[in-house]
Amino acid sequence: MTDSFTGGCACGAIRYRSTGPARYMGNCHCRHCQQATGGAYFPAVLVKQSDLTIETGEPSWFERPADRGHSMRRGFCATCGSPLFLINGAGEGAIVIYAGSLDDPSWYTPSRNIFVGSAQPWDVMDPTLPKSNAMPG
Repeated sequence: MTDSFTGGCACGAIRYRSTGPARYMGNCHCRHCQQATGGAYFPAVLVKQSDLTIETGEPSWFERPADRGHSMRRGFCATCGSPLFLINGAGEGAIVIYAGSLDDPSWYTPSRNIFVGSAQPWDVMDPTLPKSNAMPG
């Protein structure tokens, strides 16, 4: 894992830098994340909001309530549609980055799969990773 990393959207309109390490990495299989990614799960990299700087551009935001009622704000590029960020209203001071938006996503190492009750039957999960039906406690 790296202590500093960069990323951005597909068209290059939005670029970001994190100057701190990832605090958590995991795959979320909830329906909201499936819809937001267009895939089986959301590969998530959580960092402190204070460590993240958006260097160029400005994401557009879509907000909807989570199952427990708090807000879930997803940031994306309005030009190319690339998903970039998630701010979970229940996780104060944190922001989650879509691993696919990293300049070097090869260091992404998920620690678990969450919301596996919503996982698609065609998704093949790593059998060595812990699985849970909710957010890790």
